Amino acid sequence: MTVGALVAAALALGNLIAFAAGLKIRGRLPNAEGVIAFSVLMGVASVGMWRLRYWAVLGFQALLALIIIGFGLSLVVASSIRGLVIAVVVIVLAGWLFYRLVRAMARIQMPERRPRD
Repeated sequence: MTVGALVAAALALGNLIAFAAGLKIRGRLPNAEGVIAFSVLMGVASVGMWRLRYWAVLGFQALLALIIIGFGLSLVVASSIRGLVIAVVVIVLAGWLFYRLVRAMARIQMPERRPRD
């Protein structure tokens, strides 16, 4: 859970820092509203996961699933070894984090055991 929260926080901060530094994507500056919306979403997910909120973990897992699917589809059109390696690394790391968060979600939703009288 901690790793997921830290990854979400790193994505939020990294996105904002890259935008503030003027990083261009395909030769163009990204849309400010999109950058801010994504950063806020990742920040909310990070705080929610840090506080062990089920909805935050579920939402972050949905984003991880989309990332895995997107990079899996990019393997079909990979035109270089570098692109292939990047896609495989992202799929493996996102899949590992997804699996770890499934286990964490199970612990979050488990009811507390109360001693019998």
